[in-house]
Amino acid sequence: MTKHSEDAPVRLRVAPSPTGDPHVGTAYMAMFDLAYARQQSGKFLLRIEDTDRARFREDSEQQLYDTLEWLQLTWDEGPDKGGPYAPYRQSERLDTYKPYVDQLLADGHAYYCWCSSERLAEMRERQQKLKLPTGYDRLCHGKTEQERRELPGFNETPVVRMLVPDDVELTFDDLILGRTSAPKPDDQVILKADGFPTYHMAVVVDDHLMKISHVVRGQEWISSTPKHLLLYKWLGWDAPQFAHMPLLRDEKKAKISKRKNPWARLTWFKEQGYLPEALVNFLALQGHPPVIEADGTEREIFTFDEFVERLDWGKINPAGAIFNLDKLNWLNGHYIRELEVGDFATRLLPFLHADGVLEAHPSLPELGRLKLVAELIQTRITLLSEATPLVKPFYVEDEDLEIADDARKELKDNAKDVLAAAITALEPISGSLGTPLGEGIEWTAARIEQELRAAIVDGLGVKPRLAFGPLRTAVSGQKISPPLFESMEILGKAATINRLKRLHDEL
Repeated sequence: MTKHSEDAPVRLRVAPSPTGDPHVGTAYMAMFDLAYARQQSGKFLLRIEDTDRARFREDSEQQLYDTLEWLQLTWDEGPDKGGPYAPYRQSERLDTYKPYVDQLLADGHAYYCWCSSERLAEMRERQQKLKLPTGYDRLCHGKTEQERRELPGFNETPVVRMLVPDDVELTFDDLILGRTSAPKPDDQVILKADGFPTYHMAVVVDDHLMKISHVVRGQEWISSTPKHLLLYKWLGWDAPQFAHMPLLRDEKKAKISKRKNPWARLTWFKEQGYLPEALVNFLALQGHPPVIEADGTEREIFTFDEFVERLDWGKINPAGAIFNLDKLNWLNGHYIRELEVGDFATRLLPFLHADGVLEAHPSLPELGRLKLVAELIQTRITLLSEATPLVKPFYVEDEDLEIADDARKELKDNAKDVLAAAITALEPISGSLGTPLGEGIEWTAARIEQELRAAIVDGLGVKPRLAFGPLRTAVSGQKISPPLFESMEILGKAATINRLKRLHDEL
């Protein structure tokens, strides 16, 4: 059988099923598809495979668009964009598949099966008990409807099965695995009783009609490849090239699943506050080696454009990698620190809004303050979702600031004296953020630190390591906060002294 012509345009697709939250594996495949399409000046398309009506979920398709766009894995053709091979939603293509099923029936490559689900369940149970290979036993093959009706386990509405020959070719060439073999398939259903094609029929027809040149999918589909190659052969079509990617595995080396791993859901990464560029970089490392520099060292941080340039199917490790969240967190922290501070502040907004810290459209002064705070916390968080407790104290009224229990418990017996000394030291520094005073004195972090060290470390003899704990608690309500003196500068003199006095009076 001829392979896809090397001269034909490169066209790849990702084809998820809208049966719930998108799986992170969808992004993993889409990223390799898109990278290869861009490298080869080809096209990348999104097709929605929604023929499984029992598991179909109305909101899932929009989630797919949202999450893939968030990762900037953008497609050239799809249900939302159209294209030369529309429609790109399988449920809108039902008339497309039936002629090909009819052709297979007419050529003797497929047959009607009237077996009820109960009969099939009994058959599988019997095969398992006798330790026989499981698969359809061809009870319906070669029988008319009337002949089959006279036997047990008859169902009024038949399915259509492909007739897999005994000498079916079980080996094929794979771009990642090389010459690969698969187990012998049984007579797969290709048209269900509801008139919808199964995945196996629809994917072959659609990939052919949409001129897909390369099929990139997980290794769990290796066992289906002989079936698909048979369908291409029977229908007289060239097959695409196959690249079976290593599976994403958890720390127990099991395939990750949404049932066991919350992070198998693509939306989880967005909710937790991962940056899309960090996740894409991480997913690239799951299958492909890092950048090797001229001096032989490895570089694990790279842009998507660098990945596009370097992608080589022959370099993908078929064993894959363990999905290591610690590595992803490290990458995310790096990407957060690399952001321009205004961009970082903008990315924090959805999380601060969701947590009730800021309105959806903050005022200009609120945004100005956020940029100042963002600069203080940028090196202190790994996920965007961690920003809320650090930012919130800058947006609450002084009397509404809550002192966390763990921070209150840390206060030593001298806390009241420390607070009193701080208030006395700070009150003469009149003015507030960015307001210079007559003799060049202003409310700045440097001046605040100078006065507090003189009053508490020198004046009260408190060790520097312990000197400012009560002030941090009073100002932020937390045991851990952004840098103290810079926080006081941003809050301004009035708010800072109000908070110090409030905790002093409570003690």
